[in-house]
Amino acid sequence: MPDEINTNPVSAESEEAQEDINALRQIRLDKLNELCAAGEDPFKITTADQSAHAQEIVDNFEAMEGKEVSICGRMMSRRDMGKANFIDIRDRSGRIQVYVRINDVGEDTFAKFKKWDIGDILEVRGTVFKTRRGEISIHATALRLLTKSLLPLPEKFHGLRDTDTRYRRRYLDLIVNPDVKDTFIKRSLIIREIRNYLDSKDFIEVETPILVQNAGGAAARPFVTHHNALNEDLNLRISLELYLKRLIVGGLERVYEMGRVFRNEGLDVRHNPEFTLLEIYQAYTDFHGMMDLVEELYRTVALKVLGTAVVTYDGVEIDLSKPFARMTMVEAVKKYSGVDFAEIDLETARSLAKERGIEFEERHKKGDLLNLFFEEYVEDKL
Repeated sequence: MPDEINTNPVSAESEEAQEDINALRQIRLDKLNELCAAGEDPFKITTADQSAHAQEIVDNFEAMEGKEVSICGRMMSRRDMGKANFIDIRDRSGRIQVYVRINDVGEDTFAKFKKWDIGDILEVRGTVFKTRRGEISIHATALRLLTKSLLPLPEKFHGLRDTDTRYRRRYLDLIVNPDVKDTFIKRSLIIREIRNYLDSKDFIEVETPILVQNAGGAAARPFVTHHNALNEDLNLRISLELYLKRLIVGGLERVYEMGRVFRNEGLDVRHNPEFTLLEIYQAYTDFHGMMDLVEELYRTVALKVLGTAVVTYDGVEIDLSKPFARMTMVEAVKKYSGVDFAEIDLETARSLAKERGIEFEERHKKGDLLNLFFEEYVEDKL
């Protein structure tokens, strides 16, 4: 038997596809070298005139028709008709069509333009108009190559389907799946509105240490690193809790932090080795007051970001304007699993977990098992 066995062989089709990509990349590299030899390095530091964005032009066509605009974006497609071309330019706001004609941009620019590739980033100057088919477009009078794309886009528009690749190469995901951009934008807006809400309630945002000697505040294994100068092992934090509570002791009364935490545990749709956590602490109240705060926080952020308190999650419509149901973890687990943790001991909890296929570790106590039951039976019902 050979010493090494390839348990994941590459198919002939994938090898051929990679060869095609390498050939296309070499063609683009040759074009780049030609540009540099002509003194037109597309990667030199430069600025571009961007007077408008694609969606802005579409939304305000009546006011902008006939006016000169300048946009910058990635060329996503082209339709060659000889001495005239239609191209699609996508910027951060959306897509717009550009009409490029040799008589308008000049023979020299048009000749250069014909060598540009899908994926290149351009500056386009021209006037806003509507085609005979009614599509809002820009009639180009000047073009400039800002950045040269050295790799072809994944099968143009529809070639990035693999979930793992999309998550690992987000920049490609954003290029070929523009709807993903909305997720980034909404996340940014949500974070901003969380801050606005808590600031309006006189909470103070703080930053606490990420490298800690003792990683506490949650039941999770930490990542361990080493501080060379101190010759000491340190942990990456697994929660924000402990330092925030110390600030409450110090008299700040109302504090919060949004920060990254790191947990060296399993990977699935609910567990990631690093994620952003929000923790809020307030003196002189109880868990009822904190529930009131969080309920109002959800409602306020939804209204600010979406304009409505009704949101759809995983096909389920949720009305955040209605009062939230309130119950303890024990009550919730009993309701959805039939197991009453108030009436059982640790050994019974372990036995029930084994019967139901819920994995746990020997170090887990009764409260840990309650949390595992909560994750299994309750979380998707919330």
